[in-house]
Amino acid sequence: MSSSRTAAPRNLYGRRRGKRLKPSRAALLETDLPMYLLQGASAGENPGRAPVDLERQFGAKDKFRLEIGFGSGEHLIRVAGSHPEIGLVGCEPFISGVASLLAKLRSREMANIRIYPGDVRDVLDVLPDGSINLAYLLYPDPWPKKRHYRRRFVTPEFLRPLARVLERRAEFRIATDVPDYARQTIEQVPRDGLFEWTARRCRDWMRPWTGWLPTRYEQKAVANGRTPVYMTFVRTCAKPHAEAAERDSG
Repeated sequence: MSSSRTAAPRNLYGRRRGKRLKPSRAALLETDLPMYLLQGASAGENPGRAPVDLERQFGAKDKFRLEIGFGSGEHLIRVAGSHPEIGLVGCEPFISGVASLLAKLRSREMANIRIYPGDVRDVLDVLPDGSINLAYLLYPDPWPKKRHYRRRFVTPEFLRPLARVLERRAEFRIATDVPDYARQTIEQVPRDGLFEWTARRCRDWMRPWTGWLPTRYEQKAVANGRTPVYMTFVRTCAKPHAEAAERDSG
C-alpha cells in the first residue's frame, strides 16, 4: 500500500440521521465517542489518507476484525466480549445506531472496540493491506429497487477495497433475509476471483455460524416469516485489478 491515497468525493448511500436524538443520547456523541473513535479514518483529520496504525490504536492486539454497518451494535459488543484479544473496527453512518452502541458501552469496559461513524469506504481507504482477519456484513440495507442494486455492498466498488485490506484466507461473513440480496451476493462476490464461496451444499448457508447469537433485526425477520441465510467467503490470493475498477466506475 502506498504511504498515502487521495479519497475522491463520493455519495453516502443510506441514511445519516433519523429522528432527533434524545438529549442523553446526543450527549454521548460528544462525551463518549472520542474515547472509541477510530483515528485517521476521516479525510478531515487525515487529508493525505495515510494508513492507520491499528496496533497503536488498539494496543497489544495482533488480529483485527471489521463490521460493516453495525446497526445498534449488539453483535459488535458480543464479539468484543468473547474475544478481548482481538481489535474490532465498527463502521456505521446512521448516527442513532452509533449513539445506541455508545449507550450499551456505558455499562461495559470494551477497550477492544473502535468506531467510525460514517462511510465504511473511508475506512477501507486507510486500512493497511492485509490487516483484517475477518469481516462481517450483517443484514445490510437491501436497496430493493433495481436501479439501486449498484449501491449494495456486494458490488465491485466495495468488494475490491475490502479484498485489499483482508489477509489471505480471511473470512467475509454475510447474513441477509432478502432472497435477491443473497442472489446478487452469490453472483458478485466471487466474480473477480478475489473471494471463494465456502458452501458445498445447501445446508452450509442455511445454518448460522458456530457461536452465533441472533441480532435484534434477525429476530424480527424470523418473526415476520423471513428466512435468513449465512454466507461465508474466503479471501483468495488474487489481486484486485485496478483497470477493472476504473472501467466499472467510468
